[in-house]
Amino acid sequence: MNISQLARRFRISTEELRAQLPELGFDYGAKALKIPDRDVGNIERAWREHKKRLYLGKKREEQRSREEKKAKVKEGTAEKIQLPAVMTVREFSQALNLPVAKVMQELMRSGILAALNERIDFETASIVAEDLGFLAEMVGDQKKDDEDATSRLSEAMISDVDSLLPRPPVIVIMGHVDHGKTKLLDAIRSTHVMESEAGGITQHIGAYQVTRNNRELTFIDTPGHEAFTVMRSRGAKVADIAILVIAADDGVQPQTKEAIDIVKASGMPFIIAINKIDVPGANIEKIKSQLSERQIISEDWGGKTIMVPVSAKQHTNIEQLLDMLLLVADMEADNIRANPNRKALGTIIESHVDKGQGPVATVLVQTGTLKVGDVLGVRGANFGKVRAMKTWDLKDAKEALPSTPVKILGFKQAPSIGDILEVPGDVKDLEKLKSQPTRKSGIQEIATVSKTVSADGEDNEDKAFLNLVIKADVLGSLEAVVGMIEKIENPYVSVSIVAKGLGNVTDADVLNAEATKAFVAAFNVKPTSTAALQAREKGVEIHEYSVIYKLFEDVVEKLKILIPAEKVYTELGSLEVLAVFSKTPKGVIVGGKVNKGVVTLGATARVLRNGEVIGEGKIETLQAGKADVKEVQQGVDCGLGFTGKTKVEAGDILEIYTEEMKARTLSVEGAN
Repeated sequence: MNISQLARRFRISTEELRAQLPELGFDYGAKALKIPDRDVGNIERAWREHKKRLYLGKKREEQRSREEKKAKVKEGTAEKIQLPAVMTVREFSQALNLPVAKVMQELMRSGILAALNERIDFETASIVAEDLGFLAEMVGDQKKDDEDATSRLSEAMISDVDSLLPRPPVIVIMGHVDHGKTKLLDAIRSTHVMESEAGGITQHIGAYQVTRNNRELTFIDTPGHEAFTVMRSRGAKVADIAILVIAADDGVQPQTKEAIDIVKASGMPFIIAINKIDVPGANIEKIKSQLSERQIISEDWGGKTIMVPVSAKQHTNIEQLLDMLLLVADMEADNIRANPNRKALGTIIESHVDKGQGPVATVLVQTGTLKVGDVLGVRGANFGKVRAMKTWDLKDAKEALPSTPVKILGFKQAPSIGDILEVPGDVKDLEKLKSQPTRKSGIQEIATVSKTVSADGEDNEDKAFLNLVIKADVLGSLEAVVGMIEKIENPYVSVSIVAKGLGNVTDADVLNAEATKAFVAAFNVKPTSTAALQAREKGVEIHEYSVIYKLFEDVVEKLKILIPAEKVYTELGSLEVLAVFSKTPKGVIVGGKVNKGVVTLGATARVLRNGEVIGEGKIETLQAGKADVKEVQQGVDCGLGFTGKTKVEAGDILEIYTEEMKARTLSVEGAN
């Protein structure tokens, strides 16, 4: 066989193979062109063994490196980095001086799915930085600016007591993934908002208002949204009341406990919505019992917490839930007031750059009245002037009163989510906005990511892709759908838009979907009769949507199925092999002494010889004395049955560890 042919089989260059052959025990000279056929099989086996050793060595180093970094973080000796209060994932990776792909992988391990240019807050970044072996510190000036702005907002909310007037309560919904936060918002909206709006309001503005008994309630439509995390980390009071959603068939889960801790720490009044009471296995009393263990006692159990059983799917007890919110608002009436007759202050809850409109942001006005023509002050800088405002239902507005969410056009640059917006008394007090480096186009951004990944040697071969064909009614809708889908990016799963266009789904779209194994998302359009027939024959899925976030939810659900589990390693201990007793059909029986930690039955054993990893196997049997045991502690002699292809010898070290597959969670902004 030609040496170049064998090199291609190993996916390396001919020169690399010539250099590796002596190390594998085959020396054909530096200019050899052919390899005898009788040696090809032996070389392939040696190559596989070589690659396996490299892999095992790398795996061991990564495990050790992670443990060492965690230890340094605990000791406070890890490298310190300075981070701003809010940053994009790209900026975060640059601050850590690590490849974007590695940072995104770590975010995924923490259950955070963030696109390249999506912003994360300091609190999130500092946790992930610690996992990567760094200690994060917030940049001083920015922290001071944020604290000053938050302080001014807090003072403005309570100053001029005689001028304070009632305002609509602001409500945020929290809870565990899949417990129905978004569906509850949808139920509230569809019950109390005109049908013609089809839920499209929140696709762009991130908040909405409903009316009950001639009173308005403002909902921040951000379940699991970064904005609430950012605002909480800055100490800003955005919401007045929280709804904690708990599924009646699932009970109190980790995110539920986290939400309870957040709400309790903020001192915010809250209501429990026990959702999914219509599903089999629903047990309301069990939920109340679990909550009582966390000192949350239902009113009917003699406590003070309002709990409303609801079904978001069946729209059961939605009116009762809203009545309870109004009751809590009445009890908190002294705190739900603001002065509309002053310069506006509020918090940015959505921010992006629109292709047609430029930088656009949604602000929740918290005190004062925001008017068209007002100057936009953010972090002490002049960010522009209000050119136009749209209300939650996309109507033009000239002014926005307290507790009103409005979409603003006129920013020179998109502010960060969680920023405090202030209309200054004197424009001269604001600094001129510092010019920011121009962002690359989306295509350039993607190219940069690909380059970073390939330079790191981490290709996309193991990445799962969901192929998608998108058809929409108008260009604005198509751009909105594509923009939302493009936010989904992580190292393990991704969405590939294989085709997109305007108009009804045609035969060509079905054929395209069949060829690429894609599913078709039709937004406000329908398949033609022939396309529908062809789709049934060819097994192509066509899903019709009128609300963007429902399309988004379906895509996320499909990705959850594709996402692979993560291997979690736990180092247990090590053993020195003192004697080899006998061979078994699948391995060998050895005797040794545990010199560190513990040896556990069923664990994996890494075989080290002269400090180099030469193989791995499983511990199938374990004996101390003549008794079968499940584990042996440090300093104790034992016998064990090692199963594996590696030939274990006296003097070898067995490093013992466990590995388990842990399901990765896919947490995406706006989806449950």
